[in-house]
Amino acid sequence: MKPFFSIVMPAYKAEKYIADTLASIGKQTFSDWECIVVEDGSPDRTKEIVREAATKDSRIRLIEQPKNCGVSEARNRGIQEAAGEYLWFADADDTVEEDLLEKVYQSLQKNRAKLVLFGIVVEYYDRQGNFSYNEIRVPEEMYLTDPEQIHQQLIYMERETLYGYPWNKVYDLQYLKKLGVTFDDYKDAKFIEDICFNIEFCMEIDSMNLLDFAPYHYAKRVNGSLTNEFVPDYYHFLRKRIQKLYEQCTYWKADTEENRQILGSLYGRYILSAMERNCDPRSGMSHRDRKDWCRKLFVDPLFLDLVMDAKASDSRMLKIALRILRTKSRFLCLSFARAIHIARNQFPIFYSKVKAGR
Repeated sequence: MKPFFSIVMPAYKAEKYIADTLASIGKQTFSDWECIVVEDGSPDRTKEIVREAATKDSRIRLIEQPKNCGVSEARNRGIQEAAGEYLWFADADDTVEEDLLEKVYQSLQKNRAKLVLFGIVVEYYDRQGNFSYNEIRVPEEMYLTDPEQIHQQLIYMERETLYGYPWNKVYDLQYLKKLGVTFDDYKDAKFIEDICFNIEFCMEIDSMNLLDFAPYHYAKRVNGSLTNEFVPDYYHFLRKRIQKLYEQCTYWKADTEENRQILGSLYGRYILSAMERNCDPRSGMSHRDRKDWCRKLFVDPLFLDLVMDAKASDSRMLKIALRILRTKSRFLCLSFARAIHIARNQFPIFYSKVKAGR
C-alpha cells in the first residue's frame, strides 16, 4: 500500500547531521510515511549511516547515486521513486518537530489542498559550530480555495522568505507529476532553483493551506552553506529570481502597487548583497568596475520599475539601503556596500542579526 507522505531527502557529506535528522523524522506521531534518502556520492560515511537507519526502520529507503550529481538531480530521483499521496522535501542537516506530519495531515482532512505551507525556525551557528540564536517565521493559518487569495498570500510569503524554500511545503504528488515539474529545468539557475520550482508548481494551483506553526528547524551555518560561498554570478541569479516573481505577478494580474513595493524591497536587499560581494577580492572587480556596475544597474528597467518605489516593512538597514539606492549615487552606494562588507566579514553573527530584521 502506498504511504500518505513521501519524504525525499538528498544527502551529500551529511555524516555529522543525518542521524539526528532521520531520528527526528522517525519520531513523527503520524506514522504513514516513507523516507527516500538519495545519497549523492558522498566521500564520507553518509551512506553507511543511512543504511544502518534503514535496517532499524523499514520506512527509510536508501537510493545511491553512482556519482555526485547535485541536489537538483537527487531531488528529481526522489520524485521518481516517491509513491505517496503527498511529497515533502527535507534536508539532511536539519531537524523537525514530531507533530509536523500529523498537523499537515489534519489540515488536509479539512481542505484537500495542492500545497501546504508551514513556518520554520532558522537556527544560526557560528564558525565554531556553536548555536548562536534563532529566528521564527510563521504564516497566519488559512485554508484557501480562491486563486486570487492564494496569489496574494504567496507574495506575502515571499516577503517573509517562506515562498522559496522546498522543505517548508508539502506538495500534492500526483498534481506535481501531472505538471511534469522537476528541478531539471533550472540547472542554469544555481542558487535559485528552489524558487523556480515553486513558481512553476504554484502558477495555477487552486487550493492551499497555511499553517501557523514552525516545525522545521533550518540550520544556517556560517561556513557551511551556499549563502556563505562566493558565487561569481550571484547578482545574475537573484535578478533572475525577482524577474520570475514579477512575471508571475503579471501573469496573475496581481502586479499592484503594494506587490511591486514588496518585490522592490526584496530586489533592493539583493542588490545591496551583490554590491557587498563585489567588494570581495574574489570578484576580481576594481573600484572602476564597481562604479560601472552601478551605472548599469541604475538604468536597468527592472530597477526603475521596482526599486524606485520600494518600501521596506520593518528592516532599518533595508530602509537606509533603499534611500541610498534611490539617490543613484555611486559614491554613496559603494561606500555603504564597503561598510557592509567589513561588518559581514568581521562580525558575521551580528551582521546576520541586523540583516534578519526584515
